[in-house]
Amino acid sequence: MELNDDRRFHNLTQEQVETLDQVLTEVIPIHGRGNFPTLKIKPKDIIHVVRDRLVSKNIKVRDVRLNGSTASHVLVKENGTSYKDLDIIFGVELPKQEDFQIIKEVVLGCLLDFLPQGVNKDKITALTMKEAYVQKMVKVFTEYDRWSLISLSNNSGKNVELKFVSSLRRQFEFSVDSFQIILDTMLESYLEAERREAAQLKMKEQEASMIHSTDSQSETGDIEPYIQLKLVAPVETSENSTLPELTATTSPLPFSREIPSVTVVAESMYGDFEQAMDHLRYRLIATRNPEEIRGGGLLKYSNLLVRDFKPASETEIKTLERYMCSRFFIDFPDVNEQQRKIESYLRNHFIGEEKSKYDYLMTLRRVVNESTVCLMGHERRQTLNMITILALKVLGEQNIIPNTNNVTCYYQPAPYMADHNFSNYYISNGQSPIIYHPYPLHIHMQTGLV
Repeated sequence: MELNDDRRFHNLTQEQVETLDQVLTEVIPIHGRGNFPTLKIKPKDIIHVVRDRLVSKNIKVRDVRLNGSTASHVLVKENGTSYKDLDIIFGVELPKQEDFQIIKEVVLGCLLDFLPQGVNKDKITALTMKEAYVQKMVKVFTEYDRWSLISLSNNSGKNVELKFVSSLRRQFEFSVDSFQIILDTMLESYLEAERREAAQLKMKEQEASMIHSTDSQSETGDIEPYIQLKLVAPVETSENSTLPELTATTSPLPFSREIPSVTVVAESMYGDFEQAMDHLRYRLIATRNPEEIRGGGLLKYSNLLVRDFKPASETEIKTLERYMCSRFFIDFPDVNEQQRKIESYLRNHFIGEEKSKYDYLMTLRRVVNESTVCLMGHERRQTLNMITILALKVLGEQNIIPNTNNVTCYYQPAPYMADHNFSNYYISNGQSPIIYHPYPLHIHMQTGLV
């Protein structure tokens, strides 16, 4: 039975709107490679500029949304997930592949506007901006999925990811990351506030000009000096009330930005908003049809486990784990591809959390060991050994070498080796590097490694 559409949506509370305002107005540095300067960008500003230029290029923009871990952070601040990337989704119409090139040129052109004053922009091309500030670019154009991604670099891992989606069959991995906050009302409130501020500034400039003109005339003796007056007492409404006291003031009060008081709607792509919110509050893991997710959601699932999330259903999770593993090995059949994917995930999701990498890898290894049913025996051992070596490498990088009493290393020599006792793999008690030979390797630890 399908859920009613209204169960997918929820209005944000004022506290959540204030958190969203902090996210959208925070200055995020976009770090340039080499000698390129750091760009200081507020999310609301780059969203405005990109959206306006897309419209000017005849790209229809349906709406703009905040997605992923940042949206989860807005809804529940202390939710146990790491709040790093800022994922912005532009809902656009992309009927032809040429539109992707337009989007790319628009984004790179907008980045030029955020270069510091004094930088000569005349000779800076779009290709130069791409090499300097873009971490990665993705384009997908199929019958069912049409979207592109431009990720802007941040050295602390807080990348600004601009995603342009025409159609996308699967928009979430787990219920806790299924939230999308529709930003259009917030963006309009910012524009309205800027218009009011501009009007106030213009009025103050006119007043200053009038005072200056009056001062000039008073010096010639034409009129009396002009004094600006301000009320400092409330006006009484009774019949016997007197006029409030008047005092002179020489400078206007500074303009203070108000927190928007608007209706902001969030949607759960999981389907049931309140159920997904309960999963987020109580750190529960739930998904459906993980075989539809590229990579099966296996790496994200292991990440949730290491952050003390628990399966919402213990009976269902084992079946889901098998689907996750099967899809992961379908998408990444080669052990080298698997290693590159895992290393990339570690780089992007564990910045500043180096000590959690080992726990993550051992959690991933356990899931693969217990739930993989689609691999041949030797393929499964290859993957487990690869994850084990990555875990040992992480320990080595942290100068945490395991106790050799708990580690037994077996080396299978090459066929042409005459001396069957030869081995160039060892782990010492000191801080010597871990050296291993690229032949089949089996490591046994008392902690459970096989």
